[in-house]
Amino acid sequence: MERSAEDGLPRALPGVSAPRFVGRAAELRRLTDALARPPAAVLVEGEAGIGKSRLVQEALDEPGIAARRPLAAMCPPFREALTLGPIVDAARDARPDVAELALTPLAGVLRPLFPEWTQDLPPAPETLSDAGAARHRLFRALAELLDAMDVGVLVLEDVHWADEATLDFLLFLASRRCRRMSLVLTYRPEDVAPESALLRLTSRPPAGTGYVRIRLGALDVPRTAELMSSMLDGEHVSEAFASFLQERTDGVPLAIEESVRLLRDRADLVRRDGEWVRKTLADIAVPPTIRDAVAERVSRLTPVAQRVLQAASVLAEPVGPAVLATVSGLPDNVAGRAVDAAVRSGLLGEDRAGRVSFRHALAARAVYDMTPAPDRRALHRGAGRSLRAMTPQPVARLAHHYREAGDTGQWRRYAERIADLALASGDHRTAVGLLHELLTGSDPPAAAVARWAQKMPVMAFTGLVSRGDLTRALRRVLEGEALAPHDRAAVRTQLGRMLLHAAEYAAAAAELEKALPDLAGDPFQAAWAMNTLGSPPSTLMSAGEHRRWLDRAADAARLPMTADQRLALVVDRATSLLDMGDETGWAVAAELPDTATTPEGMMQLARGGLNIGNSAMRWGRYDEARALLTTGLARAEEHRYQRLQDMIRVTLVHLDWFTGAWDGLAERAAALAGVEEEPVVQLDALLITALLDRAVGGSAADPVPAEVAESGIGTVEERLRQVLDAGLRRGIVDLPLEPAAALARIRLAEGSAAEALALTEGPADVVARKNIWLWATEFAPVRTGALLAVGRPDQARQFVADLAEGLSGRNLLAADAALETCRGVLAEGEGRSVEAAAAFGRAVTAWKRLPRPYDALLAAERRAGCLLAAGDTDTGLAELARAQAAFMALGAREDAARVHVARRAAGAPVREWRGGRRGYGDQLSPRELEVVRLMLTGLTNPAIARALSRSPKTIAAQLNSAMRKYGVTSRTALAVSLTQAGITPSEGHTTGADSDL
Repeated sequence: MERSAEDGLPRALPGVSAPRFVGRAAELRRLTDALARPPAAVLVEGEAGIGKSRLVQEALDEPGIAARRPLAAMCPPFREALTLGPIVDAARDARPDVAELALTPLAGVLRPLFPEWTQDLPPAPETLSDAGAARHRLFRALAELLDAMDVGVLVLEDVHWADEATLDFLLFLASRRCRRMSLVLTYRPEDVAPESALLRLTSRPPAGTGYVRIRLGALDVPRTAELMSSMLDGEHVSEAFASFLQERTDGVPLAIEESVRLLRDRADLVRRDGEWVRKTLADIAVPPTIRDAVAERVSRLTPVAQRVLQAASVLAEPVGPAVLATVSGLPDNVAGRAVDAAVRSGLLGEDRAGRVSFRHALAARAVYDMTPAPDRRALHRGAGRSLRAMTPQPVARLAHHYREAGDTGQWRRYAERIADLALASGDHRTAVGLLHELLTGSDPPAAAVARWAQKMPVMAFTGLVSRGDLTRALRRVLEGEALAPHDRAAVRTQLGRMLLHAAEYAAAAAELEKALPDLAGDPFQAAWAMNTLGSPPSTLMSAGEHRRWLDRAADAARLPMTADQRLALVVDRATSLLDMGDETGWAVAAELPDTATTPEGMMQLARGGLNIGNSAMRWGRYDEARALLTTGLARAEEHRYQRLQDMIRVTLVHLDWFTGAWDGLAERAAALAGVEEEPVVQLDALLITALLDRAVGGSAADPVPAEVAESGIGTVEERLRQVLDAGLRRGIVDLPLEPAAALARIRLAEGSAAEALALTEGPADVVARKNIWLWATEFAPVRTGALLAVGRPDQARQFVADLAEGLSGRNLLAADAALETCRGVLAEGEGRSVEAAAAFGRAVTAWKRLPRPYDALLAAERRAGCLLAAGDTDTGLAELARAQAAFMALGAREDAARVHVARRAAGAPVREWRGGRRGYGDQLSPRELEVVRLMLTGLTNPAIARALSRSPKTIAAQLNSAMRKYGVTSRTALAVSLTQAGITPSEGHTTGADSDL
């Protein structure tokens, strides 16, 4: 076969034309019908080469749809993602007359994305520090631009490669209530990441939208023949030939097309009796993959045409022929003809703007992988040089090319520019990802590390993923000698902020104290660091030491700084003073204004609502706490401060636990316990699920909420231990106090007084060392009882005396109620029943005044017991009856069951308890007996559920019922009680991999 020296194509056979659109009439009709009834959301899915793009293009060419001004964008397979890059590039390529668009001032946030439109866009608004608010504002602005451009159909191809910001924007568009724009998305299901936001679009169709999902499958033999015929001047293709090719290409259109072109190149196509046929089966071979077909076709081209294809594979996007020729590095007198030859080969195609690119990404990838690594790097460098001359510079593509070229310096330069653009656009997530990669890369320059660290938007840096290697990178730089003092201070302060945000308080305080000598020239940063060191939860300093740091911060705050900075310092100072139980904190809080004139100021006021509301809750000022938190939440929602919203909501959950507002509380707490990105939110919510589950318990007829029972977050004790351990590990010195108290109450109720006392030793030591007796509120009563139970009455008396002294002269309502409870416990333990009943009576009154009904009922139960011990049986039984009824009304079934047992033991004529399954009273039902016997073998709840073909939720409910009937609150205590009752483990089951033991 004779070949042209110019392009390497055979001359003996006529050219093969591009295939017509065949075999997709039904799918095209579904797509066009959906777009004819806007708004629509159309998802087109299928494997590579199946014809997704062709289907969409055919639909867009329909006159009715073309009139709706469709905008088509494509997601590139690059790691470096410019904020909303695919949509921004498509909007830029549409070349709208921005000056004539009816844009509001909101569109000013688009300036960083469209620098060439600066003269026509509104002024840039103020920067928002909250990541959620900034991103939402950016989305609103871009949606406004698309609306102003009258875009009726937004097409996004290869969404499986889309960056996170682009996917979130698509979700935003789909969720808009008043929208006219339809969405068409193409993707490969097998390439969608498990955590991709795309799955939310594919699994939950937007409400009020015409939702269509089109899955493209393989072509059958007749459609394969039709496709082949369309490439061969419409002439007939034998059925045997079509069947042969369909079988070997799996009916994938791209594979069929590439095979036809390759067979033509090989001269394997033969015309016989007026139709195209194949040679004999023994003489023809179809490559097993598209990649192999492309490789063989490329090998038949001249070296210069191959070089052009290599350059096009490296560029991986449509470019002008001049750019392609430049990147290929060919001489001018050769480049033009080489580009033409590559296009004629059918591997490259031209769009309507005359730009050239591979007709399919699979072919591009095949050529890219065939290109030797040194040549690829050289081509990437050439692409970088060529693209640098463009205005505006495509910084994401430049970063990509320089990374692949191995030019670390240039990659850092353009990666930082992408991060800067993301920050300026409010896309904090993209910025965080790039800055993280820059900071943790190999041997970054120290001065650059200081600059990058200061740019990191800490409030957007949620979650713990990869935070460890980032802090290690900053510490490595700090250990060196290359940083100037001001850079060292900046890096160390930012490291302290990151550690604070990760709830690593002790480590954060250590870094900030080291930074102070270098912060003399920055009064706000110095005051902020001092305020942080004055924060009680951050270290084991005494209250006096914290107060000295706060006073130093107040002196520094008198130096020049912005109003927003001063506002932030006021919030910090008020929070720390109130955390210490210092009454002057309320006067400082009163300095906060009702509103602010800047977004940063409003964020500080929302933060103030959270912090001061939390302090009011700890003090026992519950009505005030609710008002502050509700106002703070409204501000956070208005300005979309997502992190503050979550933190305020979990604090309201905690407040509702205290005040007895338990309806729906388990579900709210369980939902917040799933907020993995915010460890403090998650831990606080987990604590409430445990406290509530222990009080509420459950029965077969009224099980615990499914959100808790089936969430896999562990038993009550496991959850409490998780929160306790996390607080200790992170150095949050006040976080372990409440879970330690709850665990101690469980141990004391089981008779394990020594274990209960050990659990309170750490909290007692923290309170004594810091001299902050407000923090003793939750654990003081159980510690007093544990000291008495282990035979240390003198220590119990001294502890209660120290608590009274520490609270003297302070208006700490919740702590005062706890003190009265301690006095009752102490008197009861020393046999002074009348005095104990009086003290518990005062405790009941104090708890009710807050109001804190659950603790009031616990105190009332103790008072009734003391009255019975003092011989006042009638009054004691009456109070027990009222307590049981009140516990049931509150939802505390476990406590109601315990009081029922106490009433019966005291001789009250009580009816059979109906808290469990009707018909068995306080005896285990047959189904409960099955469960507990398997539990005794060591099986976990899920393993028991599998063995009995029941749900884990049912097993949990039946175990809770069994624990209630035996008057215990843990699996261990239940196992002991069952063994003592003569109940034996189920035969045929032994402790194994599924064991809890």
